[in-house]
Amino acid sequence: MPTMGAQAEEYQTLLMNEVLSSEAEKSTTLTDEEAQPNLEEVEKIIGYSFNNKVLLKEAFTHSSFLSTERSASSYERLEYVGDAVLNLLFSREQYNLYPDLPPGRLTRLRAANVDTEKLARVAIKHGLHRYLRHKKPLLEEQIREFTRAISHYPLHSNGLIDAPKNLADIVESTIGAVFMDCNSIDTVWEAFKDLLEPIINPATIKTHPVTQLYEICQKNNLKLRFVDLWEESHTVEVFINNEIVGRGSYSLKKEVAQNRAAKDALDNIWKVLGEEKENAQDQDQDQDQEANCQSEELPEMKNLNV
Repeated sequence: MPTMGAQAEEYQTLLMNEVLSSEAEKSTTLTDEEAQPNLEEVEKIIGYSFNNKVLLKEAFTHSSFLSTERSASSYERLEYVGDAVLNLLFSREQYNLYPDLPPGRLTRLRAANVDTEKLARVAIKHGLHRYLRHKKPLLEEQIREFTRAISHYPLHSNGLIDAPKNLADIVESTIGAVFMDCNSIDTVWEAFKDLLEPIINPATIKTHPVTQLYEICQKNNLKLRFVDLWEESHTVEVFINNEIVGRGSYSLKKEVAQNRAAKDALDNIWKVLGEEKENAQDQDQDQDQEANCQSEELPEMKNLNV
């Protein structure tokens, strides 16, 4: 019988193929008013019928589209509401599900379930991106690239891929629209709890590669240094004890290049530790488990310029 991980990976591959096949026939998101899909289809996807249809329309209107429809509002205010509601929902749900988890771990668990990549995956999985009204030419290719990339990471990449923020935005704006329409967080949770699956839990959450690398180096008294070459070559390099052990590149966002460099260093750290590769990988896994057992979250490390 296939494992859950294999089933998730197979599902992601099928999802990617389905989306990319669809792109060959039509645009990922439609930008002409006449060609927009019926937003009633969104109501069927989320299982909620709006009393105020204007809220639904607003939830899928990007600010770039307003030049063609001056009477409309963008989704930004609803996104603001949805962000707050979603954080409250996960706080309540995790408080009840995990009575023994301390606040630090609950915070990290909630953050993993509401971050940009996780919510962008929800938009792709349920096809919500097809209803976004926008005038952003580059968004089409960004969505296609993201759809390809997530097939390699069934649950979450932990910062190794670049998720289009607009995809996460429309999930939050739709949550905000439902809340403003019904004024009930219970109704919102009933509509979205299945759409947000798979939920990251204490057993499946992973440590961010930069954080994990710092923890391993600190534990083994190793000198860690990030070298920022992003302005010149869109690359970040990682040195441990003055030996290069990792390199990552990404042209659109330095943070992704840094995360990839950290992951590359983790894959090669056995060379520095002087251990067999398998033993070093076991240490990585042990370090990940230790991080999941910590009561407080380490400060996040971003955009290091060394």
